[in-house]
Amino acid sequence: MSEIEGPVEAQAAPPATTATTRGWMIPAIIGSAMLMQTLNATVISNALPTMAKALDEDPLRLNLAITMFLLASAVFLPISGWVADKFGAKRIFMIAMVLFALSSAACGFAQDLNQLVIARIFQGMAGAMMGPVGRLVLLRTTPKNELVGAMSVLTMPALLGPVIGPVVGGAIVTFFDWRWIFFMNLPIAVAGVLLVRAYVPNVKEQDVSPIDWIGILLTGLGLAGLIFGFENIGRDALPPGVVAALFLGSIAALVAYRFHAKGNPHAIIDLSIFNLVTFRASVIGGAFMRVAMGATPFLLAMLLQIGFGLSAFQAGLMTFISAAGALVMKTTAPPILRRYGFRTVLLVNAVIVGVSFMAYGLFKPSTPHWIMLAVLAIGGFFRSLQFTSLNGLAYAEIEQHQMSRASTTSSMAQQLVQSIGIGLAALLLHMLMVAQGQTQMTAATIAPAFVIIGAITFISILFFIPLPKNAGDEMNGRASS
Repeated sequence: MSEIEGPVEAQAAPPATTATTRGWMIPAIIGSAMLMQTLNATVISNALPTMAKALDEDPLRLNLAITMFLLASAVFLPISGWVADKFGAKRIFMIAMVLFALSSAACGFAQDLNQLVIARIFQGMAGAMMGPVGRLVLLRTTPKNELVGAMSVLTMPALLGPVIGPVVGGAIVTFFDWRWIFFMNLPIAVAGVLLVRAYVPNVKEQDVSPIDWIGILLTGLGLAGLIFGFENIGRDALPPGVVAALFLGSIAALVAYRFHAKGNPHAIIDLSIFNLVTFRASVIGGAFMRVAMGATPFLLAMLLQIGFGLSAFQAGLMTFISAAGALVMKTTAPPILRRYGFRTVLLVNAVIVGVSFMAYGLFKPSTPHWIMLAVLAIGGFFRSLQFTSLNGLAYAEIEQHQMSRASTTSSMAQQLVQSIGIGLAALLLHMLMVAQGQTQMTAATIAPAFVIIGAITFISILFFIPLPKNAGDEMNGRASS
């Protein structure tokens, strides 16, 4: 497959089209810009208990600030691919970075939970453009046999967020004001915009299909109802009838979209790509992994700070090792995939990842810190391999003209299941407290949630088994080796 196929126009400076720039500079710059998102996500998870105390809110209720960010992202993701095709991915990517930084500043100035949630919604809208549009630039400027390596480079700067986020966020909320966890996005945005403007090509479709307003409305209503309904299960914030209506309404909207999209060449989300076994395994099978990924930072913050009594800074130092293990894996993922192939790696690694999630539930206040650090490092290492494999496999059978919608659909699914993971974690804690007759969270309340979350990840194996042995070989170079 050529570097750019189909009706694609690359408005790039000559240096941006060289193999060296394409190989590491473009994915590194895009990943660095996306650092804002990952840094923001990990910092706020670790800072929730401190923020809740400052805003005089319950920590479980403050979880709404995370959920609403992901909800806004999921609702606005469907339009991101069309906007990038219409106005140019590079331009939209830079605008999204600026809007993300401004909404981050608004979060920092929030005086109560309502103001914080509103600012987080706008932050989620900007994030909805930043992730898939950045990935779209990479997909359209990288040959398939280089894509796994390029995606590893793309995610390395983004992984710095989880590496430094817990430590930086913990230090800020422990020694300074929690508001600075949002203000620190501003210099990152300035540097990101300047680098993208200088080096990243503007890849744009020449013939853009008409925008599917009906599809956007149906998917938006469906996803919003699903996530918001899940957020309110068992919370007593809304009457049970209203929560049930949210679920029924969301299901009706998504079913209506399925009929709307059938045979519609301009549908905002192309459901036909789910007929591809590799895309289906990556998105649907990977969803059970990403549920745990969304739940774990929240659960770890609750366990280490509320259950074990550690400060936010101490908890950040503990979780630092998990992200550091993930960062190390990024350099070893391509050769592992070339040696064993996607199917074998995903099957074996799914068991390792699931067990590592469950092992977090064995932590106790008396557990030596070196044992916790070892388990967290191993979990981060193999979890990173799993998500690198899933992200690469998604595009194994996707043609160039499908890249925009495939990137949008994959990103939307990831945001949706991560938000479900966070909502599920909060729901599990609430149910465990009720079952144990407790009014406050303890380590004994939180630990079983890790076992349940870890068990859910094993469902993904059912989607990896049908994969052919040579699935994705074109992506990792096995086909030509």
